Amino acid sequence: TAAGRFRRDDEEIVLEDDTGTILHVPPRASELKERLKRMCEFANGGGTKVFMPPAVRAIVLHFWLAYDHPFVDGNGRTARALFYWAMARQGFWLCEYLSISRILKKARAAYARAYLYTETDENDLTYFILYQARVLLHAIADLHEYLQCKAAEVREAEELVSQARALRQELNPRQLALLNHALKTPGARYTIESHQRSHGVSYETARSDLLKLRDSAILIQRKAGRAFVFDAPADLRERLTKRSNGAH
Repeated sequence: TAAGRFRRDDEEIVLEDDTGTILHVPPRASELKERLKRMCEFANGGGTKVFMPPAVRAIVLHFWLAYDHPFVDGNGRTARALFYWAMARQGFWLCEYLSISRILKKARAAYARAYLYTETDENDLTYFILYQARVLLHAIADLHEYLQCKAAEVREAEELVSQARALRQELNPRQLALLNHALKTPGARYTIESHQRSHGVSYETARSDLLKLRDSAILIQRKAGRAFVFDAPADLRERLTKRSNGAH
């Protein structure tokens, strides 16, 4: 396939906008070997005489690979992966949970302009670095918002279980732990064996736990091949809410 295959000199590849205007002509394929060698040196901390902040180095790598466009296809994906790798390598593990691709797709024109401004101003990378820094801040804000939503869901789930007093009296600690997990993980699948391993109990005890949860309409039992599996229903939260309201 074209993805991940180095381009050849006889393959004319240019980057155009929606109107067909040429935005970028990558270096010749014959230059790629030397250019990639220098890129790898830079990626591993070389190529500069002064300190460069890790985030800036990662952004430059993103630009560099996309600019050189070494592959027939898949350059954008590889450039983003290289950015994530460079950040993770320097200890910025949080970047693993950031989605810059989604933000870039929403603003393709701005992304292209950041490249264009850099190229037309004697390869001044300031434009692209500032743009990518804004994207990074946007992605971090999105992650914070996501975590806040999930934290609220967990608190709500804990309140639901806490309010359902009758349910707390009916279920043992293992079953309550599974219920908490099911509320946090809609559509989760459980088996007798997985429940047995999680809590270090006998097969019969694990089976009894899951059957009780099935009878309480907390899990849905179905057959998968020869074994039975127990699924957390998509409306589990609503089921508990009704149960809690009914208890009052």
